Amino acid sequence: MFNRTSLQAAAALASISLLSGCSVFSDSESVADQRIVVGTTSSPSTLDPAAAWDNSWELFRNVFQTLVAFPTGSTTPQPDAADCAFKQGSSSRVYECRVHDGLTFSNGHKLDAEAVKYSIERIRTIDVEGGPNGMLGSLDRIDVTDPQTVVFRLNKPDATFPFILATPAMSLVDPAEYPADKLREDGKLIGSGPYVLDSYSEGDKAELSRNAGYKGFADRKNGGVTIRYFKESEPMVAALKAKEIDATYRGLTAEEVVDLQSDKPENQHLQLIESTGADIRYLVFNAKDPSVAEPAVRRAVAQLVNRDELVNKVYQGTAEPLYSMVPKGIAGHTTKFYDRFGAPDAAKAKRILREAGITEPVKLDFWYTTDRYGSATAPEFAELKRQLEASGLFEITLHGKPWKEFQAAYQKGQYPVFGRGWFPDFPDADNFIAPFVGKENVLGTPYVSPRITGELIPKSRRESDRAAVTDEFTEAQEIMVQDVRLLPLWQGKLYIAASEDIGGGERALDPQTVMQMWELSRRTSW
Repeated sequence: MFNRTSLQAAAALASISLLSGCSVFSDSESVADQRIVVGTTSSPSTLDPAAAWDNSWELFRNVFQTLVAFPTGSTTPQPDAADCAFKQGSSSRVYECRVHDGLTFSNGHKLDAEAVKYSIERIRTIDVEGGPNGMLGSLDRIDVTDPQTVVFRLNKPDATFPFILATPAMSLVDPAEYPADKLREDGKLIGSGPYVLDSYSEGDKAELSRNAGYKGFADRKNGGVTIRYFKESEPMVAALKAKEIDATYRGLTAEEVVDLQSDKPENQHLQLIESTGADIRYLVFNAKDPSVAEPAVRRAVAQLVNRDELVNKVYQGTAEPLYSMVPKGIAGHTTKFYDRFGAPDAAKAKRILREAGITEPVKLDFWYTTDRYGSATAPEFAELKRQLEASGLFEITLHGKPWKEFQAAYQKGQYPVFGRGWFPDFPDADNFIAPFVGKENVLGTPYVSPRITGELIPKSRRESDRAAVTDEFTEAQEIMVQDVRLLPLWQGKLYIAASEDIGGGERALDPQTVMQMWELSRRTSW
């Protein structure tokens, strides 16, 4: 996802503790009376889905519906507000959805096919820079054929279109509440999801209560949620240990993860669940820059980087080495970079450079953002510099810039080598390859690969059975290894820490690593 990367950790962590004074409930107390308090450093940038291609999705998933979604345990879109399918014989170009009968927004207004069309078309009309309209490139037009049926006609085959509709960016809004040609900016939010937003204080908290009129797949296991927003992780951790909050699902540093794993008295009530995350970090090489235009230079870097040392020294095991742009846990994942380069080897790297006629140490500038991916980013690049310079083959100069400056510069092609992170819009290999290739891509550095963009991706998008396109993505990754325009480094791990009386943490994160608040519960008896 282009903008959805403002984390302060190598891995997202959901940590759950007791709320002070609420540690035990009687059997007679109903689930609807139980309220969960969640802390996060990931506050929304907007309350309007038409503007959000970022961590605002966390809130949206819990108060809006989408046509299809990813219930816990699913990796393909399932019905949410509608039953949807590609029309037979349409070659993945006509996607029809029948909206479920009786759906309403929380204000009582009807949610029908016209509301669906309105919701998606206003995204295209408003067209916020860096917003979710960037995901709708294959959409030609939307037709409403009856009050409950909406048909999406695509300008080219795109079997990933259902995955796009499943993102919270495609949340369904009430036409009476949201202007057709501008963003809603009154600080309010009306949806049809599991919860209603009762109140919102920017940078402070959001109060959610059960939506009495909700009809959907979410089985709410609590009576409501308070989300507290923290600017830094340190006070959030203090609140967690002091039992002032029940959960934190985003923003802890690797050091804090390790601390929570320790056998300290204040951690005795916590349980920690680890799973594989889908967020990745990687280096980008701008081949138009003379310093990395020669493929041998890029390949030599790939031959030297020691991912094991990187994740152990900097991230203390809260991340794992990545040898493909498609991470572990996503169909199509490979280890192509390891297959090609093997273990780090200075002698092999030297031979790669010498065969290209490069005999002097290569001077490179590495750029990273100082305020986007957390405090570990600077040590990460210091470790990369150490590894490369230890070979005697490179001289690396590091540069750090705040995100806004960093983003503006790399999009103009000003950086030869820079670090980026990526969270998936949806759990499909396409979303880890397609955004980075082509003359225009999310990185601002053209990566022209006719075989990938002109043949492999179009072919894969004609196939609605996503398990059947592994060969296309395997070949695409082989090409990317040959080019070394992108060098995958690591993928994050997810952690759920829970007190003994909190349940549902193992089910709370969906395949997009978005928190499904309705899964969290407090056990009513022991």
